[in-house]
Amino acid sequence: MMNRANIVLLTVILLMSSGALATDVSGELALSATINASCQVNSGALNFNTYDPTGIHETAPLDRSGTFRLTCTNGTAATVKLGQGNNPDIGSTDAAPLRRMQGDEDIYLRYDVYQNGGRTTVWGNTTGTGEAVTGTGAQATLTAYGRVLPGQIVPVGTYSDTITVTVSF
Repeated sequence: MMNRANIVLLTVILLMSSGALATDVSGELALSATINASCQVNSGALNFNTYDPTGIHETAPLDRSGTFRLTCTNGTAATVKLGQGNNPDIGSTDAAPLRRMQGDEDIYLRYDVYQNGGRTTVWGNTTGTGEAVTGTGAQATLTAYGRVLPGQIVPVGTYSDTITVTVSF
C-alpha cells in the first residue's frame, strides 16, 4: 500500500514528466487589408460681392476667389472638374464653359472660373480642363479664381449660379 507521502511524490513526478513530454507546434496567421481609392468634396463658395457696371467694372473685370475642400486617400490621383453651371450660355461646352449667373428671368451676368490666380487657365469639366491632384489622406483646400467680365449692361438685382464639382479618380 502506498502512503500519503508516496502518492504526493508520485503525483509530482508525473506532473514533471508530463511537462517534459510536451511538444510545441507552430503555424501562421495571414492578415490582409485593402485600401480603396476614395475622395470626398465639401461644398464651398465664391462670392463676387458687388458688380458696378457703370463704374469701375465698365472697363475692368471683377475678380474674386473662393474655396472648397477635398479629401482623397493617400496616393490617389484624381482630376477635379467644374461643371458649366445651371445657366450656360449658347455655345458652352464642358471643355470651354460659358458660365452665367441668373438674376431675374432671362437676365444673366457672365463670369468665368479659373484654376490659377493669373486667370489664364479656365477650369472646365473634362480631364484636360480639370485640375489634377494627388491625395495625401488629409483635407486639402482648393481655390477657384472667379472673374465677372467687364462692360456688361445688366439691371439691379441679385445674380447667382451653382457649379457641380466632380472628382474623377
